Amino acid sequence: MKRTVLLLRAMGGFVLFVGGVLLFTGCQVPQPPPLSGYTPTVAPAGTNLLSPSRLRVGELLVITFADVPTPIPQYEGRIREDGKITLTMNQEFVAAGRTVAELEKEIRDRYVPKYFQNLTVTVRAPERFFYVDGQVRLPSRQQYLGEITLLGAIAAAGGFTDFAQPKKVRILRADGKVEVVDCKRAQRDSRFDVPIYPGDRIIVPRRFW
Repeated sequence: MKRTVLLLRAMGGFVLFVGGVLLFTGCQVPQPPPLSGYTPTVAPAGTNLLSPSRLRVGELLVITFADVPTPIPQYEGRIREDGKITLTMNQEFVAAGRTVAELEKEIRDRYVPKYFQNLTVTVRAPERFFYVDGQVRLPSRQQYLGEITLLGAIAAAGGFTDFAQPKKVRILRADGKVEVVDCKRAQRDSRFDVPIYPGDRIIVPRRFW
């Protein structure tokens, strides 16, 4: 019996010793190796990849080329999982994280003057829309072609009707948030003319008096 007690005490001391060593040195958790063949998306420093105005993986792009001596076939395809697209002459571009305007410029700069003297590049994301409803002359779904503000979106829908209340225009954002904007104030000071993003819904209320 006495021998058993001594053995248990010895084992307990060993466990405490091992525990102390692990506590002092810290437990190192092995990290999994990087995914084979994975290339992270490269975006301009300081950009917000989650911004709705920026292109994302899986989005459909239609890219046309003009002002070249030999016609270049139109590109139509989705942004790959690595965030890239491949265009004519096997040129690869990072599309995810770019705005439409940034991608247009990057494509042109790649081809001019190395391959062409002149080139006009047009990038469209045809599945992107915003909506203008309420007291505007042409309530409609509008294709999102690039950066646009609230006043520009309302102008694209024909402008306010005579019964509109422009001081209380609501913007239902795609993420569920709601903003109320005084468009009269925005007309006087462009700092209050907020940007519109794909999926936003603009509602111009009726004026009562």
